[in-house]
Amino acid sequence: MQDLRVSIVQGDTRWHDPAGNRDYYAGLIAPLAGNTDLVVLPETFTSGFSNEAVTSAEDMQGETLAWMRAQAQKLDAAITGSVQLREGDAVFNRLLFVTPDGRVQHYDKRHLFTFAGENKRYAAGRERLIVEWRGWRICPLVCYDLRFPVFARNRPDPTRANAPDYDLLIFVANWPAARAYAWQTLLRARAIENLCYVAGVNRTGRDGNALDYSGDSALIDFLGQPFAEGEGEGEFVASATLSARALTDFRQRFPALDDGDAFVLSH
Repeated sequence: MQDLRVSIVQGDTRWHDPAGNRDYYAGLIAPLAGNTDLVVLPETFTSGFSNEAVTSAEDMQGETLAWMRAQAQKLDAAITGSVQLREGDAVFNRLLFVTPDGRVQHYDKRHLFTFAGENKRYAAGRERLIVEWRGWRICPLVCYDLRFPVFARNRPDPTRANAPDYDLLIFVANWPAARAYAWQTLLRARAIENLCYVAGVNRTGRDGNALDYSGDSALIDFLGQPFAEGEGEGEFVASATLSARALTDFRQRFPALDDGDAFVLSH
């Protein structure tokens, strides 16, 4: 496993404007070309977190996935973020993980935010995704999933000599400023308990529901210490290199995952 360069992109997502958002985020990430391995965008980065956006949801042949493929190729990096995507009669809050060769993997948000009625308009996913990218194992999740540590638990994988499931945990979000302390605290907790790096990417600005977002995007190490962190409430793009050696050495010195409880996730 080599070091991994990760870029977090905190932007002021335009409300219900997919084309405008694609242009906006393309401008933010263009300088990263050739200088990163993975670009992380916020949750619902083409529309904002809106129950009404379900009516204009794209499918897997839509413009946003084509845009992500083009961006991944331009950047020579994987790109990930979530959008509303229709599959049959259901619409999912779907995280797409796209690599420069055009390969697409996806994760459908498991925990829907009933407080805002997300469960009434969107379908819930069932399966967790583990992506292998440039020697790293990555578990990407979406926003409210952050509050459910069992679903994110890093477990020994018997098919890999009991090595941990993943090395990097990603959360893409539209997490309101009113609950910013919970966002900051839980990101650090997930890193500490799972002995992994965490990338948390939140939007900034005010959305069409008059909700404010403070950003607070961060890259956090396995000790829970942030080493790249959004400042203030504005746009923020930061890149950092995740050290494979530091992670491996720490896990060997402090093998806490070996003492965890065995369990199986049910649907």
